[in-house]
This record gives sequence, C-alpha cells and structure tokens, in this order.
Amino acid sequence: MRVYGVIGWKNSGKTSLMERLVAEITGRGFSVSTVKHVHHDVDLDQPGKDSHRHRSAGASEVVLASAHRFALMREHRGPEPELPEILARMAPVDLILVEGYKRDAHAKIEVFRREAGHSLIQPDDPLVRAVATDSDLGDLPVPVLDLNNTAQIAEFILIEVGLVAV
Repeated sequence: MRVYGVIGWKNSGKTSLMERLVAEITGRGFSVSTVKHVHHDVDLDQPGKDSHRHRSAGASEVVLASAHRFALMREHRGPEPELPEILARMAPVDLILVEGYKRDAHAKIEVFRREAGHSLIQPDDPLVRAVATDSDLGDLPVPVLDLNNTAQIAEFILIEVGLVAV
C-alpha cells in the first residue's frame, strides 16, 4: 500500500489539511484511508455497554458492527503499536494518509505555520519531501507548497506515490 504522512507541531493545521486532502483525493476517484497518531488514551467504548463488558472480561478484540460501519478495538496491553503493525491490519486502498508519526520512516509533508511558534522539522528529517505553509520560508531544499491550495498538495502527494504521472 502507498503511505504518505502529514506531520507538524500542534496547532499547525494537520487535521484540517488531512480532511481537505481526503476529500480532494477521493474526489479524484482514489480510495483513501487514514491513520491518526494521538498522544492520549483512545477509548470508543463506555462503561456498562456490552462491548465494554467484553473487553473488561478479557477479550483481545471487540468489534462494534452496525449497518453502516464497524469499529474494531484491539487491546494490545503492552507498548504502543508501531505504525507498520497498524498498517498491516488495514484493508487495501490506493493511499493511506498518516497524520502524526513524525519520526517514522515514510515520506511526508510538513505543515508549518509560523504563528504556532515552533521551528521547522524538515531540516532534521530527510523524509520530509515538501513543506506546506502560509508563511514565506525563503529557500528550502524541498518544495514549498501553499497550505491553502489543497489541489496542489494532493497533486504533489499523488505524483510522489505514483498514482498519477508527472
């Protein structure tokens, strides 16, 4: 599967860009899935619900299934799973966009907003293939893309992963 990352510091606009990219790329006829890394505990379940009771009893995996979607919750009861382990469990699609996992070994675009108050990640990460920004960053060794031009960023990613020709 083709994997491409969207990274940046907190409040840089990663999630907004991800949302726009998914809409743009699926609008071009490609299938897209996403992975979002979070730094807090994730729990879709609620105490007292049947699925929570299954997990509390020791189930390794619990699936919540309905007519329109299902959610698979897996108790890993150990260290945080690595990105390749998560990707291996996903259904095949044309492209998986990954938000976060900024230090992992996949190509990525950095989202940078000067007002967020952080420095660029790109100078220290050779896998950052471009920077999407609304600031003037001067010369960088990678392309600088307009953060507000979703079509341009999508095109860059699709070329990078080989889904469209140059």
